[in-house]
Amino acid sequence: MTDSAFAPAPPPAVSDAPRVEAATIEDLPELVELVMELFRLQGEYQPDPAAQERGLGLILEQPSRGRIFVLRNGHRIVGMVNLLFTISTAMGGFVIQMEDVVIHPDHRGQGYGGQLLQHVVEFAKQKDFRRITILTDKISAESQNFFRKYGFEYSNMIPMRRVIELS
Repeated sequence: MTDSAFAPAPPPAVSDAPRVEAATIEDLPELVELVMELFRLQGEYQPDPAAQERGLGLILEQPSRGRIFVLRNGHRIVGMVNLLFTISTAMGGFVIQMEDVVIHPDHRGQGYGGQLLQHVVEFAKQKDFRRITILTDKISAESQNFFRKYGFEYSNMIPMRRVIELS
């Protein structure tokens, strides 16, 4: 027998495939950057790092409010999705308001957004959520087509809002 027969087996290969996992408070700086990138693209909201950090922190510190899932490639976050939990009397159960679906610009067009959405749908099924709602850009046919590709449909409801100015 040769000495190589007694050599230890090589370590298992570490997968470089991006993986979806729950965000942690340590991810906050990267999450803020992704949300600010999204806001810069949309033009609906002004990027405000302090506000984005505060809002994301409110979700991360209390899992009953929602979840933030990230798509991690190695140690770098390349995408995220924010899920907020509420109750629908129409559905008779818990539902998800999905926000902040964003993939880093350097990683778009590689199927990562679909990977995140598939994870969200599986999460919703496992936790018995009855519906997932997203507000998508009215002027972005590309964005709307992306969500339609994953089973989202138009609603007869239209969003309205009133911003409350805090003193």
